Amino acid sequence: MSPIGMEGPALFIGTEETYVALLRPQLDPADPEVRLAAEQAGVSPEEFAGPGNVWALMWEQSADEGGGFELPGLQDAEAEDFADRLLAELSFETGPFIVGAGEVLRLQAYPAGDGCRFVSTITPPEGEELAPLTLDIPAVSTEALRADLEDFRRSLA
Repeated sequence: MSPIGMEGPALFIGTEETYVALLRPQLDPADPEVRLAAEQAGVSPEEFAGPGNVWALMWEQSADEGGGFELPGLQDAEAEDFADRLLAELSFETGPFIVGAGEVLRLQAYPAGDGCRFVSTITPPEGEELAPLTLDIPAVSTEALRADLEDFRRSLA
C-alpha cells in the first residue's frame, strides 16, 4: 500500500498478500507526505490529492504484483449496494454465490471452514491498458469480513 495516509471509505477483501479493494481515497493536501509526493510529481498538493470523490478498484496478489484503476462513474449508493449484497450472501444458505460490482469485479465465494474464500475476476474498464485477471483469494474469517462490511457501510453514511 501507499505510504501516504489515506482517509475515505475502503473495503479490503482478502489477506495482506492477496486482496481486492474497493475504495474512495481522500488525501489531505496539508499532510506532509502528500505535499512531498506532490512536489516529487511536479504538481500542487491540491492537484495531487484530487477531489476525493472518485472510487478505485485495487488488487494485490503478491508483494510485487498488483494494480488498480479508477471507477469515475461509481456512486456511493452502488458501492453500498455491493456491500449489502455481499453481506446478505455470507451465510451461504444457498451454497457458493457470486456477487458483482458492475462490469469490473465479480466475486465467487465459497465456504472454507469457519471462513470463506473467493475467486475474484477483475475486468478493467475500456481504455485501461490492463488485461482481465483472476485472483484466488485465500480463506478469510467470515465474522471479520462481516464486521469490515458493516464498517464500510457506516463510512458511506
